[in-house]
Amino acid sequence: MSDVEVMPDVALQIEGRLGIITLNRPKALNALTVEMAEFLGATLADWAVNPAVQAVLIRGAGERAFCAGGDVRALGTIAAPEGRRAAARRFFQAEYGLNYRINQFPKPYVALINGVAMGGGMGLSIHGSHRVVSETLRMAMPETVLGLFPDVGATWFLSNTLGALGRYLALVGPHLDAADALAVGLATHHVPAADFPALTAALAAAPQLDKAAVDDIIAAHARPAEGGTLAAHSEIDSVFGKDDLNAVLASLDAKAPTSAWAEQAQATLRRAAPTSLLVTWRRMLDGPGQSIGRVLEDDYRLGVRMAGAHDFAEGVRAILVDKDQQPRWQPADLGDVTAAQIDALFAPMADGLRLT
Repeated sequence: MSDVEVMPDVALQIEGRLGIITLNRPKALNALTVEMAEFLGATLADWAVNPAVQAVLIRGAGERAFCAGGDVRALGTIAAPEGRRAAARRFFQAEYGLNYRINQFPKPYVALINGVAMGGGMGLSIHGSHRVVSETLRMAMPETVLGLFPDVGATWFLSNTLGALGRYLALVGPHLDAADALAVGLATHHVPAADFPALTAALAAAPQLDKAAVDDIIAAHARPAEGGTLAAHSEIDSVFGKDDLNAVLASLDAKAPTSAWAEQAQATLRRAAPTSLLVTWRRMLDGPGQSIGRVLEDDYRLGVRMAGAHDFAEGVRAILVDKDQQPRWQPADLGDVTAAQIDALFAPMADGLRLT
């Protein structure tokens, strides 16, 4: 085993032909900071061309979380809008650049996903070749209730592969267990959490770690996943497949009195920021056929602009700081958000992120 290289919140080591990344902020559920994102981007750039590393494994320290997302609390509590926008530029450039590097990584990239994996944590996993979840998984994209939108390229995956179900996941952000994640393709394998160390050891001991070898090693440890709730939601396609967001909301209103899942979705959408819902809806309509690079470039424009807006700071206050669960959105009603306001968020940005 090589010496362990450590920055305060990330540990690196090479065992055999396996490069191992450990997110090391367990008390913060391994939430991703800008320094971590920059360090990980530089690490993957090196390991992509390092012949000593044939595959990469990323995991979270502790048992509670793989990664709870980007450290949006730190960003959202910056008082001045211009300060938030400046911090968002650095953070999203590092984070989305990292997401793109993972998506384009030329070697097997194995994410061991235990416990909470939300937002930015999904960005560290869904773009990789092997996404291994455990029975403790809680995966979601809950950004609309924080005054943001599902970023990290999530709408590329959700819109291109899942259709109406992807809209539901993006707008509502329900928690998925291992069986759900496998069913929708967000995960590739289920391995019991107790077997993660043995899987890591098997990968580290392998004489070769090309894709076929990694496939075989993970398959030997994989087990069927129990649970799953999405299969029961036969109405999702009919509700979220509608052409207009207001029609989706009306359909949920009609179904909520007799459908537990519709009632829950309705309640979540009522709590979400109206601007965030309309941005997310447009992202999902525009997403099919776009490249991952283009989607991440669009995410950057939206992320920087929305980070400086009232709703993001208010969402962080209400959900993460004061925790009163009573955000005061501006505008407060869907009908008060104008097309011009949404268009302005999507407008070209001269100094935007360039990946393609």
